[in-house]
Amino acid sequence: MEHSLPLQTQTKYLDRTDLSAQAANFDSIPIIDMDGLFSEHLSDRQQVAKALGDACRNVGFFYIINHRVSSAQIAEAYRVAKAFFSLPLQDKLRYHLSQSEHHRGYFGVGDLRADLHEQESFDVLEGYEIGLELTDDDRAHLSNSIVYGPNVWSTQPPDFKTVLCTYFDTMLSLGRSLFRGFALALDLPENYFDDKITRPMAQLSLMHYPPQQLPLNPKQIGVGAHTDYECFAILNQDAAGLQAQNNLGQWIEVPPIPGSFVVNIGDSMARWTNDLFAATIHRVINVTGTSRFSIPFFFGPNHDAMLACLESCHGAERPPKYAPIQAGEWTAANLSAVYTYINPSQKDATHLISSP
Repeated sequence: MEHSLPLQTQTKYLDRTDLSAQAANFDSIPIIDMDGLFSEHLSDRQQVAKALGDACRNVGFFYIINHRVSSAQIAEAYRVAKAFFSLPLQDKLRYHLSQSEHHRGYFGVGDLRADLHEQESFDVLEGYEIGLELTDDDRAHLSNSIVYGPNVWSTQPPDFKTVLCTYFDTMLSLGRSLFRGFALALDLPENYFDDKITRPMAQLSLMHYPPQQLPLNPKQIGVGAHTDYECFAILNQDAAGLQAQNNLGQWIEVPPIPGSFVVNIGDSMARWTNDLFAATIHRVINVTGTSRFSIPFFFGPNHDAMLACLESCHGAERPPKYAPIQAGEWTAANLSAVYTYINPSQKDATHLISSP
């Protein structure tokens, strides 16, 4: 199903008190077969790129299948994530984000507030953040940025690090393949983004949504209404709860489909493309009555990449809408805004989030 208007024309955050969503058929969000993107034939890759471009322009969300990530590998990631979250709270707090100089480690319920437009809200989930591993002598590692630095690894379960390092590398490869598809969709050379994602601000997040009693407090749901600030996210989820807001302000369910990932465009890509690619508002509400788990992989460009309007995305009738900004500065400002563990003095950078 195609929307009559691009999602980026929507009126944002229309009603936070309504926690219902339409049980729309999943074909209201496109399902894209990735197989052709791995083909040696350019025509096959272009065909997939066209589907990606259409989905990014008109919806901002899509499913991918035939993505080359095995179900066994996904199951292993869930296994170690669930084992970690089952630990006593005092054990998990040993790895809290506040113990690291960089954005790495565990956060608990109340540490994240994704919906900056809703006062006195907080998100009812706990998570674990893992970033790109860099060598000690890497210049990016020495940038003193919150987005780079050594990971914090739980020792329980014993194979926590091994399993998640393997999964991270697999998702990194998949994300780079998507970037090549996006380049073709934007009438750019296929390798256009390659040198901008050599040290990406990629983040693997393990997320646990604990059971919540009904009726829910609209200010205390799984994750409040927001757009992601990276280029895109690649999500695996084990239960319903994800909702995306369409151009009419309606909340549409985005349920899990076996064998698929959900991909959504974030603000960095929207800025890069002059809003040709839509960063769609979404939220998570856990009404399953039990624990819900998800594993999103957020893909951002290199810290020093400039988010400046791409040549193919502006013209006389469509001038650039956003001033250029360094990707690392953008990401750090957003992290400082939504994670409550960060020193409040860092929040003076949040003006970067909304300024054109």
